[in-house]
Amino acid sequence: MAAGAAALPALPRVARAETYPARPVRMIIGFPPGGATDIAARLIGQWLSDRLGQPFVIESRPGAAANLATEAVAHAAPDGYTLLVAVGTNTINPALYPNLNFNFIRDLAMVAGILRTPLVLEVNPAVPVASLPELIAYAKANPGKLAIGSFGTGSISHIAGEMFKMATGTDLVHVPYRGSAPLVVDLLGGQVQVAFDNMPPSIEHIRAGRLRALAVTTAERSPALPDLPTVADFLPGFEASAWAAIAVPKATPRGIVDKLHAEIDAGLADPKILARLADFGATAFVASPAALDTLVVEQTEKWGKVIRAANIKAE
Repeated sequence: MAAGAAALPALPRVARAETYPARPVRMIIGFPPGGATDIAARLIGQWLSDRLGQPFVIESRPGAAANLATEAVAHAAPDGYTLLVAVGTNTINPALYPNLNFNFIRDLAMVAGILRTPLVLEVNPAVPVASLPELIAYAKANPGKLAIGSFGTGSISHIAGEMFKMATGTDLVHVPYRGSAPLVVDLLGGQVQVAFDNMPPSIEHIRAGRLRALAVTTAERSPALPDLPTVADFLPGFEASAWAAIAVPKATPRGIVDKLHAEIDAGLADPKILARLADFGATAFVASPAALDTLVVEQTEKWGKVIRAANIKAE
């Protein structure tokens, strides 16, 4: 009798996992529609709808560097019906916003990856450099004369730039923008000369020769620009990629997490989804929940050190 009573609390959790989902599921994203993360989330949402027989509805809650969306999911019921489209920004924010009403590591559990994209270190073609070592040498010979744009103070673009400056001992003037689109416009026009940008907004300009790409920031070369070296080829250990994944409130039943993980990984093996990701320079981000949880902890610590060393403050 004691053994049977001890097992009773587990029964509802198993039942929910077996019948999940029984109603529509919300996938909350902290950015406006139309970006690479939004497109990929919609691809996965449609895949899950088709596979699991219930709508997976994308709900955009932009603002506060994705903190509004993250807080909504952190405080949601842990039943699998409110998912977060988590991004690398979630590992940067703890050091920028010390008074958040949630703790990403404590309050959310990672489920599955969606996409990973490198940042591209690129310059306006008027800058007389054709490689990363040449950029470093030119910047050192002209301290304070090159402007490095980012798509926002505290963004991965900004943090990568600060890490680059510290690693190379160069003096580049940071110019923040409100997103990749205005950054690219000014980079094309020469108002800023250097940037670490997401690949999707820049890749067609790179292919057309309107921007000169010098390196990608992932540990491996990008299939979208296979001839381009990595920053780590010249600065060992340098890595700063953008990623998106699915997270849920921490107490979500394990059976639901495992079910979502398996279905999302199946979607990331689908040739149509892989081809669509490749269209904007992204690759499938396949990783276990445990590996993703570890990544979040490691990147939160890593970016926190850069933010404190560079004395970066939230706008």
